[in-house]
Amino acid sequence: MTRRWLITHLLPSQPSLFHPSPQPRPENNPRDGLSNQNPQRHPDPHPALRLLQAPADIILLRVDAIVNAANSSLLGGGGVDGAIHRAAGPELVQECSRLDGCPTGQARITAGYDLPAKHVIHTVGPVYSHGDPGKSDRLLRDCYRKSLELAAQSGVRTVAFSCISTGVYGYPSRDAAEAACETVRDYLEKDTGAIETVVFVTFEEKDRDAYQATLPIYFPPPPRQQN
Repeated sequence: MTRRWLITHLLPSQPSLFHPSPQPRPENNPRDGLSNQNPQRHPDPHPALRLLQAPADIILLRVDAIVNAANSSLLGGGGVDGAIHRAAGPELVQECSRLDGCPTGQARITAGYDLPAKHVIHTVGPVYSHGDPGKSDRLLRDCYRKSLELAAQSGVRTVAFSCISTGVYGYPSRDAAEAACETVRDYLEKDTGAIETVVFVTFEEKDRDAYQATLPIYFPPPPRQQN
């Protein structure tokens, strides 16, 4: 069966949720996706114009890097972690086995192998603690921050995040979305342009609902310029 890849520049940006008739994005070569950009082009400084939401399967995205919600062994598991490893092929687990694991809240990067994405950034989210939600929040924010820092250091311009810790790790989707959105917004506000586009991939309905409620709070559309 032929796999259909998604080109992220065809997905709606966050401002389009507010404006019914947004201006179309410039056409890029669909074989290259978002990573095929003029090196002289600078991303719009407003965070909302550098943010996409994709109700899609992350293994189909042709971006510079996808972020895997990994376990500490980095050797694959269930959910999105297992799906990414299966789609990438056996070379991914071979490279991961040489990384000697990853602590919670940290990130590691590998090649994407058979995935349409060039790289996989593996980050280990926290198991949600009802007894210490503050610690869970700090570790989850570290996952997003460390992943973005590693992406920028590795020359990644377009990065797509899976929903970290909202599966079997039990993190409430709305709380996780708030931590993700605030951390990414703060990073983009300080970023000088190393990261061009961030995609939140919301495969599960509960995560889609959480991001639909949270994104307008942290990524309101920029004010319209006066004529």
